[in-house]
Amino acid sequence: MPGAGTGAAPTRADRRARGAVMALFAVNGATYNSLVPRFPALRDGLGLSNTELGTAIAAFPGAALLVGVLAGPLIARLGSGRVAAAVSLVGALLLPLVALAPAWWALAAALFLLGVTDAWTDAAMNAHGLVVQERYGRSIINGLHATWSVAAVGAGLLGAAAAGLGVPVAVHLAVVGAVLAVASALAWRAVLPPEHHYAVVHDGPGLRGVLTSWHTVAPLLAVAGLMVCSGAVEDSSASWGAVYLRDDLGAGAFVAGLPFVAFQTTMTLGRLAGDRVVDRFGPVRVARTGALVAMAALMAALLLAHPWAAVVGWALAGLGVATLFPLAFAAAGTVPGVRAGDGIAVVGFLARLGFLTMPPVIGAIADASSVGTGLLVVPVASLGAAVVAGALRSRPGASTPAASARGGPSAG
Repeated sequence: MPGAGTGAAPTRADRRARGAVMALFAVNGATYNSLVPRFPALRDGLGLSNTELGTAIAAFPGAALLVGVLAGPLIARLGSGRVAAAVSLVGALLLPLVALAPAWWALAAALFLLGVTDAWTDAAMNAHGLVVQERYGRSIINGLHATWSVAAVGAGLLGAAAAGLGVPVAVHLAVVGAVLAVASALAWRAVLPPEHHYAVVHDGPGLRGVLTSWHTVAPLLAVAGLMVCSGAVEDSSASWGAVYLRDDLGAGAFVAGLPFVAFQTTMTLGRLAGDRVVDRFGPVRVARTGALVAMAALMAALLLAHPWAAVVGWALAGLGVATLFPLAFAAAGTVPGVRAGDGIAVVGFLARLGFLTMPPVIGAIADASSVGTGLLVVPVASLGAAVVAGALRSRPGASTPAASARGGPSAG
């Protein structure tokens, strides 16, 4: 696994770089999630229908699907740390422009550009996180993703409070954007310079070569499959938790909102503890055990068909899948013969394709039968994650960022 470093204590530069990557994860988690509670105000301010608002919002993930994979070549040319900080800064500066959109097309365009920065920052910050992790010689990637989760929840709560207090959207997003821009600029000064990971980001056939060789495509597909399965579990609490409790189980509005809260809380706690657990037991065992826990918890909750059973089931599922996404990104960044940025960008693209298909599948089954029946797809996806967890196993010849930078075996 990544993180098998030289055993030397992290240097001051390494610790500053870790703080910088944590800041970038926090900025990324806070940027889009600051918008989510303000969508009703944006809709009403522009006089949009729900369909028009939904179409504009779709521009955000659409951007990632169209140009997300270009992050790999960009990282190869400029370095993951600098790309992550620079693009993060652009995203923070774009955030207030969303509130200034005069019409539907401008809102969609602003969200499209924000989606580009989100996808590129996502790939670059994960790639740089692997560079820093390797220099630390132990797992830190789960803690970085925990930082993202905390920032996302905090940004959502702040946005909800701003909406409740009647703070204008433009004022709210301008203040948030300014804070995030400062954090991104400070991170730029602390990330590791490109020469620290030049060998890794330039070592490989390039994006076209990656996509035309089965030896590189196969492991990336396996990792992407793990992310799709994990994403099905994560999305289920947000997209279907409240609907299931209200429609099938007759729960009140407060209890119906608890599956999402419970899932996000336990997932964050799992990521905070995840690095120590992964260091002790290894990524494959942790991922497989967690996926099986999620499967058992969700299947039991659906069979019991009680509101509190559902809340507990999703809480255990959040703990179970907490490490899957961080470990998948780490595995994608160390596929032999693949530049870290390319691997992460490709699996991120494939995972997003899967995310787009899962909610409609569950919805179609729900329309034909019930939401509970549709949700049976989710424990099946958890089982799928357990089956493909072997994709996280270290492979002979896997490149490790710090080893390459220091002239190790994979430096070639």
